[in-house]
Formats: sequence, structure tokens, C-alpha cells
Amino acid sequence: MTKAIKLLTALPPPQRERLMALAREVAFAEDVRIFEAGESADRFWVIRSGAVSLTQRVSSLQRVTVASLGAGDLLGWSWLFPPHQWDFGAEAFSPVRAYEFDAQAVLALCEEDPALGLVLVRSVAEILAHRLETTRGRLMEQYTVHRRGPV
Repeated sequence: MTKAIKLLTALPPPQRERLMALAREVAFAEDVRIFEAGESADRFWVIRSGAVSLTQRVSSLQRVTVASLGAGDLLGWSWLFPPHQWDFGAEAFSPVRAYEFDAQAVLALCEEDPALGLVLVRSVAEILAHRLETTRGRLMEQYTVHRRGPV
């Protein structure tokens, strides 16, 4: 399994500085819902501290955690792809501090600086590929355990 990529450290210093000029520091209290699946995805975050659970609703009363994110991780990628709606929900698992980025401002910056846009999209793609690989591994573990049955 490949090592998880961190968005801000993946960007070369000049592009990172340009992106960080758009950052706003925010905080979320423990148990706060940050966003829900299906809502408009108009921003994203890079977690500075704390933990966030990505969740999927499986019934009207139940959500399951599909991933846990921590310091340095990208929270939110749906802002980059139409229809710009969250695919999952997100909840602060502990108090969270993060950098928040407005999607429209970042997309405008990417249009203005295509080199930044390319490295940003490649970095997000690497993050998504890593998360998909991690999820696949978890599914295979669960399948193996359930297939074997009780020990």
C-alpha cells in the first residue's frame, strides 16, 4: 500500500503559498456535522488538528464510518467535480482545526495559474487513489473474515 499523500506538502512552495493566500482558519467542535451527502460542495478543508469521520448513511437512522481523516488530510473533493455535491457526510470526531478554502476562489486561481491547477488536480487524484486502495483493502479483509465464518 502506498503512503498517504498530504495536499499541502505535495504542492511545490510557490503554488502552496498562492493556495494558502486563500485559506481561512476554522474550527469545529466535537460531534459537529461538517457537511451531509447531497449538499452543495462549495469548499474544502485541510485538517490542521483533530479527527474527522467520513460517513455514509445506510438508513434514515444509521450512518457508517467509511474513513477517518487527521492532521494534514484533505477533507472534501466533490467541489472539484460536477455535480459539485458531497458524496459522503463528514463529522468532527474530536475538536478540529482546519484551513478552509472557497472552491470558486481556488478554481479561479487554477484558471489563472494552470501549473498550480495541474499539480492540485494531480494531488487530489493521488489522494483519491490512495483512499480507494485503502477502502479496497478493508473490504477484502471483511470479505475474508465473513467468508471464513466464526472461528
